[in-house]
Amino acid sequence: MILPGNAINSIANCAHVLSKKELVGLPTETVYGLAANADDADAVAQIFALKGRPADHPLIVHVHSAAQVPHYAAAVPEFAQPLIDRFWPGPLTLILPRREGVATAAAGGQPSIGLRCPSHPVAQALLLQLLALPQPVLGLAAPSANRFGRVSPTTALHVHSEFGDELPILDGGPCQVGIESTIVDCTRGTPVVLRPGQISEAEVRAVCGSPVRPGQGQVVGHQAAPKASGTLEAHYAPHAKVRLMDARALQAALDVLGADIDASIAVWSRAILKSRSERIIRRRMPDDAAATAQQLFAVLRGFDAQGVKLIW
Repeated sequence: MILPGNAINSIANCAHVLSKKELVGLPTETVYGLAANADDADAVAQIFALKGRPADHPLIVHVHSAAQVPHYAAAVPEFAQPLIDRFWPGPLTLILPRREGVATAAAGGQPSIGLRCPSHPVAQALLLQLLALPQPVLGLAAPSANRFGRVSPTTALHVHSEFGDELPILDGGPCQVGIESTIVDCTRGTPVVLRPGQISEAEVRAVCGSPVRPGQGQVVGHQAAPKASGTLEAHYAPHAKVRLMDARALQAALDVLGADIDASIAVWSRAILKSRSERIIRRRMPDDAAATAQQLFAVLRGFDAQGVKLIW
């Protein structure tokens, strides 16, 4: 069921649900998450089961503030602290050495753990409410609220379409960022960007004052357990096949196909393209990169809902 995220009762009810080892759909500024008590292995197991996600794939743990970091992390490298100070709350996940015996299931059994402090006011309100419980919940494991490998949800309705009425979903409106958080691995002596996001590699380098290594070689196949979320060879994928093309290639493809193009092809582009087919599905991409990122997952989901086979 979808609940108004700005209602005190909704926050209290969802905090109660989470304290009972159950799951909640949670809005963040990046995407909606499927949340469970990060310190409860049984609750975390429900996330893996509902998503169809392998249990050795780590989940990001969301915390209210940096005050919860010592509970989960054995140490915070010197270069990582400025990143926390500058970008939290916000769309940055840090991979830190994990305290032994803490959130093992959420970490996929790895000796490291991904931590993030979301800035969305609904997420912040719920995390604060959880800290006030008689038995406080210090963090929420919350991967994207979709079936494993598919397009992440950026609205409450997206989450509802994945999991139906039984899952309580806090509605916080469309996600402001709309793509997954930047992930920086802080366990290797120097920062390594494992997953790109709104916060750029250049921003990370400027803030931490340390050389930043790109995460080449971090994307792995399905047979290996990744160190961080969203680093599989295929991830955040719509049902339709996606092809990345520049404007010239797009126009050339449309010219070759001519009037034979049907509604099984959708095009999302900044360039104004010409086609002899009136059946092609076209959508104008914003000129601004941040606005495009905010719309990306919603556009892919929309094309899937229209039944297209190809997205250009």
